[in-house]
Amino acid sequence: MTNHWYGYNPHWQAQRQPNQYSRYSRISIDDAMAIALEQIPGEVVKVELDTDNGAFVYEVDIISRQGIKYEFEIDAETGRIIKMHQD
Repeated sequence: MTNHWYGYNPHWQAQRQPNQYSRYSRISIDDAMAIALEQIPGEVVKVELDTDNGAFVYEVDIISRQGIKYEFEIDAETGRIIKMHQD
């Protein structure tokens, strides 16, 4: 399974500093994708770090194996799924 997100550069992973997000979150971007994929197996089409009411969250979009889009908001501190809905 290949993970893609908008603006994805295949070399970005290797170019960024390993702990680039550590000052904002306890979980990594890869952890956020894994948490969402545990709920809805499929392909990640977008993931980004954002803020919601002053807290950092990962927004993860997945296209399920059935072709349905799901959007997740995951707390970057705890890894807890805050929101999940079918688009």
